[in-house]
Amino acid sequence: MKLILKNISNECIKSISFKTFKLSENFFDELNKIKNPVAAILITKDEKINSDELAKLKIILEKLNINFSHIYSKSRETVLSGKSLKINSTLLDIKGNKNELFFGLSYQKQDVLHKGTVRSGDRISSNGDLFIIGDVNPGAIISAKNNIYVWGKLLGIAFAGENGNKNALIASLFLNPLQLRICEIVAIGPQEKPKHQYPEVAILENKKIIIKPYLLKSNSK
Repeated sequence: MKLILKNISNECIKSISFKTFKLSENFFDELNKIKNPVAAILITKDEKINSDELAKLKIILEKLNINFSHIYSKSRETVLSGKSLKINSTLLDIKGNKNELFFGLSYQKQDVLHKGTVRSGDRISSNGDLFIIGDVNPGAIISAKNNIYVWGKLLGIAFAGENGNKNALIASLFLNPLQLRICEIVAIGPQEKPKHQYPEVAILENKKIIIKPYLLKSNSK
């Protein structure tokens, strides 16, 4: 399990991993180091966490001025426990999310679908959306007037919203680019490789590019 803490700019400032929900003193020591208001996102795999355990964690976070904003889990019980406490909770279905990343979308005539690896030195562009089934290697450049979807590793440079579309997005199963650009806003990719196993999406918010989980299948009941 992992608790990700983000600041008001939605930037990750700390990630705390723990194996069981019997939280240790080290866990609380890490939380006590946080001074500014932040939001917490809990990501679990198959761990079943009941509402009592989540309620205790929520109270602890609130005392430290930390907003328990979301839960992502592969456990239906954990998701339902979160919803019972009015915490935004999403059922994480890795296989389903990978499929839906593309097949839940509609295609237009101006869209471009590329199958295969985009290698260093390659450039692919689209007058609409750009769909790539494969990896985008470092040194490759992909661009689209609207959105970009990479069903693979995005390791190169991606430019979405070339036509000034501020609602454009860049989604990938493994988002670790050299550079991202949406409209006129540019962001350098993270130095560390992602350690999680879910798709992510880059969007423009408050004139900044932010990255968050790209989860299309959720439990709304």
